Amino acid sequence: MPLEAGLLQILACPACHSPLQDKSADETAPELICTGQDCGLAYPVRDGIPVLLVDEARRPA
Repeated sequence: MPLEAGLLQILACPACHSPLQDKSADETAPELICTGQDCGLAYPVRDGIPVLLVDEARRPA
C-alpha cells in the first residue's frame, strides 16, 4: 500500500530532519529512505504506517 503524496511531503527524518523518499519497490519490505547525505537511514513501513523511530531504522550499507 503506497503512502499518500501529501503525507510523504510533510514527513521528515527524525534524526536529521531531511525529507524522506518512498522506496516501496520491494512490497515485502517497504521503507522510507532519508535523503540527507550524511544520514541515509531507512525507516520501515508496516501495514501502511511509517515507523519513524531511529532505533527501528536500518543503517545504510
